[in-house]
Amino acid sequence: MAIVNSIFTWLMKKRIHQIELFMKYPHDVQEEWFHTLIDSAENTEWGKRYDYKTILTVQQYQERVPIQNYDTLKPYIERMLNGEQNILWPSDIRWFAKSSGTTSDRSKFIPVSEESLEECHFKGGKDMLSIYCNNRPDNQMFTGKSLVLGGSHQVNQLNEDCFYGDLSAVLIKNLPIWAEFYRTPDMSIALMDNYEIKMDRMAEATINENVTSISGVPTWTIVLAKKVLELTGKSNLLEVWPNLEVYIHGAVNFTPYREQFKQLIPSADMYYLETYNASEGFFGIQDQDDSDEMLLMLDYGIFYEFIPMEHIGEENPKALVLGEVELYKNYAIVISTNGGLWRYMIGDTIQFTSLAPYRIKITGRTKHFINAFGEEVIIDNAEQALTKACQETGAEIKDYTAGPIYFKGEKAGGHEWIIEFDKQPDDFEKFVDIMDQTLREVNSDYDAKRFKDMALCRPKVHNAPAHTFYNWLKAKDKLGGQHKVPRLANERKYVEDILEMMKNAS
Repeated sequence: MAIVNSIFTWLMKKRIHQIELFMKYPHDVQEEWFHTLIDSAENTEWGKRYDYKTILTVQQYQERVPIQNYDTLKPYIERMLNGEQNILWPSDIRWFAKSSGTTSDRSKFIPVSEESLEECHFKGGKDMLSIYCNNRPDNQMFTGKSLVLGGSHQVNQLNEDCFYGDLSAVLIKNLPIWAEFYRTPDMSIALMDNYEIKMDRMAEATINENVTSISGVPTWTIVLAKKVLELTGKSNLLEVWPNLEVYIHGAVNFTPYREQFKQLIPSADMYYLETYNASEGFFGIQDQDDSDEMLLMLDYGIFYEFIPMEHIGEENPKALVLGEVELYKNYAIVISTNGGLWRYMIGDTIQFTSLAPYRIKITGRTKHFINAFGEEVIIDNAEQALTKACQETGAEIKDYTAGPIYFKGEKAGGHEWIIEFDKQPDDFEKFVDIMDQTLREVNSDYDAKRFKDMALCRPKVHNAPAHTFYNWLKAKDKLGGQHKVPRLANERKYVEDILEMMKNAS
């Protein structure tokens, strides 16, 4: 296996030169991809509608094609689900990544073309390994197996030729044969629908394997880890898998989970690698081992635009191209892709932490914030406040959500939080005060509204019993896969729903 590991590591490192190329010439690479995408789609129904044949510049494209979201593309996608082709993209599309989103109850079906599978998602997966091998040349990752927490796979009944599942399932079903050899557990378990049974089966199937890497969403990885420790009677994962060396994660902010992982994997050498891989595309990879910023991947068949947060909600907001963005401003990402998404606003917000090369961090969702009183609290603010409060009170958070408390009579408004702890704070009131104070420090709008409790009162925080969010997701039939607890909402729907469930359970 050592020889195989050396060959794989050499192959992975070859790609580093190409990555360095787009880091050096980012605007040329993006311009080239823009023209490739437009030329490819000129004879599709969409390309004819917007006369792609006569589009010569990005400016013309921006003037001609309006900003899209799932609802505006949905009529086209529904036709594709029924088997129609050459609608948004010229090659046949047989696969759809099912995503619930985080703020909508409806399922979204994102078209996945052959090109987006090969040039985007799989390329991203390979690059993730290339970057790891480059940063850790003495790695032994390929001497063992990769434990992958996949999603669930179903056949779309609308058309026998069309398939859907959450993104990880679509990728697993399309991986080459050799990749299956390095994965555990086998596909029959990895793609199970019932997450409760699946976690048990995964634990049973992997405890005797030589697991060298784990990839998955932090929340489900922790659930699996606890099952493994329960089954084996061991105190940490290194006692079960002594050669475990890297954990690859994404989908949610890792900061609140970091302390738990240090306990589960007590090794200073453990490598943590974050990726930004959504149903719509693979966008970013953490390329430095001493920073959690992610390199924006520019040669994956995606053309990027960015809308400043202050223009979100305008009828035709001006979108900026890569060369126009500024450091540390919040932008909504807009993508045009080789999967047939055109000027599509994915709903995530990012900040640029570096412009040479372009590195980013995810700051939240365009619809995932609290701004009932002009305070504009985004997820990044919330995560910073919770991290500080945890550090100073010895707490560990499992899940949380928050929403506004509206003005009532003479009373000021506020924010209502439901927090489920893995480890309780040593002083709950101190936890709330530190959280509140940190929000004031990182968000001047929140601070102004909190002045003398004039517009916003001290946050009201509920200490939720164990399994609250798990039970809530289960009741909504949203366990596992792409389903996530909505962190912040600008209305009270989620908070009231969960509080009602807690009340009925007590």
